[in-house]
Amino acid sequence: MKVSDYISSLQKTINKLSIDEIEEVVDILHEARLSKKQIFIMGNGGSASTASHFVCDLAKNIRKEGWPHFKVIGLSDNMAIFSAYANDEGYENVFSQQLENLIQNGDVVIGISASGNSPNVLNAMSVAKKYNAETIGFTGFDGGKLGNMVKYHIHIPNNNYGQIEDIHLVLEHITVHALQDRLEMV
Repeated sequence: MKVSDYISSLQKTINKLSIDEIEEVVDILHEARLSKKQIFIMGNGGSASTASHFVCDLAKNIRKEGWPHFKVIGLSDNMAIFSAYANDEGYENVFSQQLENLIQNGDVVIGISASGNSPNVLNAMSVAKKYNAETIGFTGFDGGKLGNMVKYHIHIPNNNYGQIEDIHLVLEHITVHALQDRLEMV
């Protein structure tokens, strides 16, 4: 794919995103902050990088005196516990077992999966549902199983892993920017 084709395809896909769906996610995260709910974010590979970036931006870049901090935890980030669960209980349980230790009713769980079919993300979402968590999925391709499993689904209508991951990171930055704007309005 030529550079110009890649950029053109990326632009066309971004133009298909639902602003209303993105704003719903912003609302959920803003409310989680105000009610001091925990937010858990996870993904594999490039999606793990986006999840870590999301955790960092929420924890550090949206602070304001007098406002509660985001209680955000990256389930992809603790290599010791991640590898212990993978080794002893299977890779498909690395997120669900961490979540079982920490989640409380009404928390927020975000799964990032280009295919929407990562077994470890799906298993964690099953745990999230047991705790009446607000569930959010960022997917691509056809949305996979994750798209049908979550309450809030941001689907990237594209079949290129790189472009899906690019747009997931853009969504992360859009969300953080929108949350920062809410602080400025106060």
